[in-house]
Amino acid sequence: MAIAAETQTTEKVASEVTAVDKSRWTLNDFDIGKPLGRGKFGHVYLAREKRSNHIVALKVLFKSQLKQSQVEHQLCREVEIQSHLRHPNILRLYGYFYDQKRVYLILEYAAKGELYKELQKCKYFSERRTATYVVSLARALIYCHGKHVIHRDIKPENLLVGAQGELKIADFGWSVHTFNRRQTMCGTLDYLPPEMVESVEHDTNVDIWSLGVLCYEFLYGVPPFEAKEHSDTYKRILQVDLKFPPKPIVSSAAKDLISQMLVKDSSQRLPLHKLLEHPWIVQNADPSGLYRG
Repeated sequence: MAIAAETQTTEKVASEVTAVDKSRWTLNDFDIGKPLGRGKFGHVYLAREKRSNHIVALKVLFKSQLKQSQVEHQLCREVEIQSHLRHPNILRLYGYFYDQKRVYLILEYAAKGELYKELQKCKYFSERRTATYVVSLARALIYCHGKHVIHRDIKPENLLVGAQGELKIADFGWSVHTFNRRQTMCGTLDYLPPEMVESVEHDTNVDIWSLGVLCYEFLYGVPPFEAKEHSDTYKRILQVDLKFPPKPIVSSAAKDLISQMLVKDSSQRLPLHKLLEHPWIVQNADPSGLYRG
């Protein structure tokens, strides 16, 4: 029920915020509040859309920095993909506008902030919390894959937490909309699947690998193939050198799930719909997908 209510609220905000003609949006349509974070190409601010009074997050990107890093095309693709996705565990992108120097993205506001900071604070998460988050992300990825979208960069830094404690995928910078297999190497080193390390074709199964890495990092506080040198991380990934430390204590059922996701042959990884039926998930995850602490 909570998720349905949340979706309705988000849709209501979206319809009211986007009631303004896109071509007419300017910075004057918003009251700008406190900074929420900073990224490589700009900053994110809390903002209020004046006509609807709704609170949003306004991401401000500098054109000069986007051009310098040659990511204009990537940003266009990100906006195109994210603006068409409607799922309670995916951050809504309501729209965008720009001026001479900047591009502005109007985003759903996730009140509880960055999951990465929460993980750093806690060191690692409980099995119940981890299972609840993994279920939420599996559902979101099933939805994405159904729309032929591969995320390709699932990691704690790209996840936000909403007011109810629901997880939201927030960054679609490396996402791609495709009906075919891809070959581009992208994403984050610790989360790269073997097929990307080897620069061979990949498909939606890369997201299953990343979710397995994420599950491990939630439970242990570090990614599974971490090493001092990049070259050693690559080697560990290719060998699927998966080790489970004695502490913190993690159940054998959780280790079983991770082992079924971190499989070198991408076609043999546990499908996401089967993940939802795994005994560890059934036993530990809150069916609502909300972690209430």
